[in-house]
Amino acid sequence: MEIIGKITHNLGETSGVSKAGNAWKKHEYVLETLESYPKKIFFDFFGERADQYPLEVGKTVKLSFDIESREYNGRWFTSIRGWKAEPADAAASQPQYNPATPPAASTSNFTPANTPVSQPSDIGGGADDDLPF
Repeated sequence: MEIIGKITHNLGETSGVSKAGNAWKKHEYVLETLESYPKKIFFDFFGERADQYPLEVGKTVKLSFDIESREYNGRWFTSIRGWKAEPADAAASQPQYNPATPPAASTSNFTPANTPVSQPSDIGGGADDDLPF
């Protein structure tokens, strides 16, 4: 999955050693979407990606991520794990409104200006019409 947004918080790096004795680390961030009603999304980069994608607060990025849920002691937890981040142009991510260019007209219910419009008297009901209604 992918989303474009601005990095609002850099929550730092966490590291440790697993029960199996393997070292691990993760770097956590918060991204705010560029929608009319922005949403904040907490995510992390785990392992080697924690150092591979250092993100700066205030930068707009395109984040590729996976969502995973897991159960622990009868409760469910969901994490968003980033696997790639690249700079994004904020102008390209939002539709632009140009008042000089009207929105495209729908082809349904559209009559070009030079096409004559039928009048009710042209449609039927004349003396030579043999329909009963």
